[in-house]
Order: sequence, then C-alpha cells, then structure tokens
Amino acid sequence: MHLENVAGSAMSVENPSPQTPATPPGQPARVPTTGKVRWRRFAILMIPTAAVAAVMVGLTATGSIAASISVSGNAFEVTSTQLRGTGFEQFGSIATQANGTQHPVAVSVIRNATLQSLCQSVAVGPFTLVLRAGAGSTPVSADNLVVDADQLSGNATFTNIAIGQDAGTLTRVPGTTGASGGFGEQAGTIVITNLRQHTWLTTAGTFTLPGLSLSFSRSGC
Repeated sequence: MHLENVAGSAMSVENPSPQTPATPPGQPARVPTTGKVRWRRFAILMIPTAAVAAVMVGLTATGSIAASISVSGNAFEVTSTQLRGTGFEQFGSIATQANGTQHPVAVSVIRNATLQSLCQSVAVGPFTLVLRAGAGSTPVSADNLVVDADQLSGNATFTNIAIGQDAGTLTRVPGTTGASGGFGEQAGTIVITNLRQHTWLTTAGTFTLPGLSLSFSRSGC
C-alpha cells in the first residue's frame, strides 16, 4: 500500500469535498445495519413449527400415525433370518384402504428391533420389486416399529410374556396400546428366526437400512 494514498485518504476525510452534503447539525449520521434478526418475530414463527414437529415425532413413535394411514391394495412380503426386539406388544386391528376395503390384522409393536438379512417384496405389474438390507455384519435396526400383518410364521421365543391382557393396558411400548377391552399380549423380549410376514403396513420412528439394494425381478423374497 502506498503511503501517498493513505495520506490522501486521510486529507479527504478531514476536508470533505464541497459536493458532499454534510450531516445536518443535531442529527447523528445514520449507520446502515445489516443482518439484524427480529428475535421476537423469529420466536413467534418458530414456536408453532417446533410444536408441530414435536407432535409428529411423538405420533410416529407411538404408532398413532400408522392407525390413520390408508393402505394400498397390495400387501407385501417381509422376511428376515432373525428378528430380535426389546419391548413387544401385539393386538388386533383393521387396516383400511382408501376405498373403504378393510383387512383384519395383528399389529406387532417393538420398541427396539434388529433384523438380519431383511427382504421386502411387492408385486408391481408383471414384475416384483425387491428390497434387501442388513445382509452383512450390521443388521437393519428400527425404533418404535409397527407392523400390520395378516400372516406371520417363524420360530419365536419370548421372555416375560403375558397373553390375553387387555389391549388397552399394554405397557411394553410406552404410549402404544390397542383398543380397550380387546385381546392383547406383550413381552419383555422377542426373537424370531426364519421370519415371514404378509404385511399391509409398516411404520417406524427410525429405520436404518445398511447395505440397501433395490431391484426388479420375477420372484420375490
């Protein structure tokens, strides 16, 4: 930087050009502000948004959203070499299509679940869409898993199980119960090997699918 330019700049500040209007006496120079946030307005906008997000997360976690979803006309197959879960509930319900068609289902709710070698397949025209995940050392994992199925097979082991409990009083998955007076069961843990389900709807609070692959074939899982 040249000193002459610095000096010239200083002189021009001390002796402004006649064409430059001076600040009127008694009125301080206005300094433009940028990036100012109106915090009160910001808070008013954010509070409802945060409240809605919290409600949606809570409903997803408890399975309430699953109860209000209209299912498609196609059920899908789900298989896993091994499902392990903590906090298990099961009760009867109805899965309803948008056209009003109803399907009786057993709703299985698991607070925390892992599934080894998960496969999911559904018919799409003459082809079958197949999704696979968790075939490696890291299984698929899900929190607050809710499955509406009308067929289930496999080899199951439960711990601390109660069969025939009022579905409205189930407690293994906090916030999730069936209809009061209905048949229900719950257990502390569940392990199912060679699981196969005919499923109308699956929802989860979180669903992690390591090694995910999706493809079309002429055969399912």
